[in-house]
Amino acid sequence: MSSLLSRLSQYQTQGLTKRPVASGRLVRVVGLTLEAVGCSAPVGSLCRVETQHGEMEAEVVGFANDTLYLMPSDNLSGVMPGAKVTPINEEHGLPVGPELLGRVIDGVGKPLDGLGPIFTAEQASFNGRSINPLSRKPIKEPLDVGIKAVNGMLTVGKGQRIGLFAGSGVGKSVTLGMMTRGTTAQVVVVGLIGERGREVKEFIDEILGEEGRARSVVVAAPADASPLMRLKGCQTTLTIAEYFRDQGLDVLLLMDSLTRFAQAQREIALSVGEPPATKGYPPSVFARLPALVERAGNGSENQGSITAFFTVLTEGDDLQDPIADASRAILDGHIVLSREMADAGHYPAIDVERSVSRVMPAIVDDEHMLMAKASRQILSICRKNQDLVSIGAYKPGTDPAIDQAFAFKPRLDQYLQQGMKDVVNFQMCVNMLRSTLQG
Repeated sequence: MSSLLSRLSQYQTQGLTKRPVASGRLVRVVGLTLEAVGCSAPVGSLCRVETQHGEMEAEVVGFANDTLYLMPSDNLSGVMPGAKVTPINEEHGLPVGPELLGRVIDGVGKPLDGLGPIFTAEQASFNGRSINPLSRKPIKEPLDVGIKAVNGMLTVGKGQRIGLFAGSGVGKSVTLGMMTRGTTAQVVVVGLIGERGREVKEFIDEILGEEGRARSVVVAAPADASPLMRLKGCQTTLTIAEYFRDQGLDVLLLMDSLTRFAQAQREIALSVGEPPATKGYPPSVFARLPALVERAGNGSENQGSITAFFTVLTEGDDLQDPIADASRAILDGHIVLSREMADAGHYPAIDVERSVSRVMPAIVDDEHMLMAKASRQILSICRKNQDLVSIGAYKPGTDPAIDQAFAFKPRLDQYLQQGMKDVVNFQMCVNMLRSTLQG
C-alpha cells in the first residue's frame, strides 16, 4: 500500500498532463495535405512540422485509421519525407480587445501593419459559440449605412445578415467602403478574404481612409494565402465582431467574400478525400456556411448587435450559382449589383428590383414602406416597357401609368446614384425619397 501511495504522489507531483507528447513523422504529401503517422491529435488542434527552413505549424483537418491529415498555414516549401511532426498541447486562442481597433491582422491575429505586436488581456476561441435563437433580441431598429439606395429602398436593421451579390469588377469593395464611412455603428470589422494583395492596401488607404480605420479592425487573408489561412480569416473576423457585440456595442461586419470561404473549405475537403456533390462543392461546404453566418446577428438583451454584409461572387453574374443560392436561403436579404448599371456609369450599381431586405417592413413606418413600394413599381414598369419606348412602338398617352413612370424615372435614377465619398444620413435619405416622388 505504501508503494502505491508513493507512486500516486509522484504522478501528482509531476503532473500527468505534462508528459512528453509522442512525435510522429510525415509519410506523404498529397496536393496541399500532409499525412503523418506515429502521433495522435484531435481534429482542429495544431502540430509543429520540421522543414528545411525551421518549424511550420499545421492544423489537423481529418484522419483515417492511424494517419493524420494536416493542412499547413503556410506554403509547403522545405517539407521533407519523414519529417518530425509534434502535436502542440497548449490551446491557442485569438487575442481580442479594444487594442485591435485601427489595426490590420492576418487570419490568425498576427499584425500586418508594421505597428508592433498586439497585447490584449483576453483571448477567444476561433470557432465561437452558438446562441439560443430564443435569446436573441428581435430586429426593431434601422441601421444607417450612409447610402441612399439602401437606407431609402432596402432598409437594413441592426442585427440583420444580408448578402451583397455581384460578379467581379462591379463595385463591391467600393460599396463596402461607403458603408464603413457612413454607418452609425460604433465598431466596423472588415474581413478581406481571398482578395488580391493590391486591393487590400487600396481598400485600407483609399476606400476606408484614416477616419474609417480608427474605429475598424481589418482581417486580411489575400488570394495567395493557404486555404487554411483563408478559412481562419473568416472565423477570426466573426470572433472579433462577437467580442465587441458582447461588450454591448453595435458592430458592422463586412466580409468580402463568403464565396472565398466556401472555396477554401472545398479545397481542404477535397484534399482529405471528401467526395464532391454540387458542381464540385463537397457537402461540408453547405454545412459550414450557415454555421458561419449564424454567428452574426443580435445578441441577448444585455449585448449589442452584429449587422453583417457578406459579399457573394456570382459566376458569370448567375444568381443560381450553388454558393449564391445557398447563401440567399440563409441570409436575411440580398442586394444585387448589376453589371449593366455599372457599365452605364450608374454607381452604386444596386439593382433595387432584384434586391430585398426581409426585415424592412418591421423597422420602417407605413409611409416609408409605401414610398419604397411605389419606387419599385416605377422601376418595374420602365424596365418592362423600355424596348417599346426605345423603338418608338409606344405612343405617349396610351397608358397613363407608363407615362407617369417614365416621367419619374430620371428623378429616381438621380436619387439612386451617389458619389463614392458622399455620406447621406438615414432621415435625409427618407426626405429625399419623399421629395423625389412628390415632384
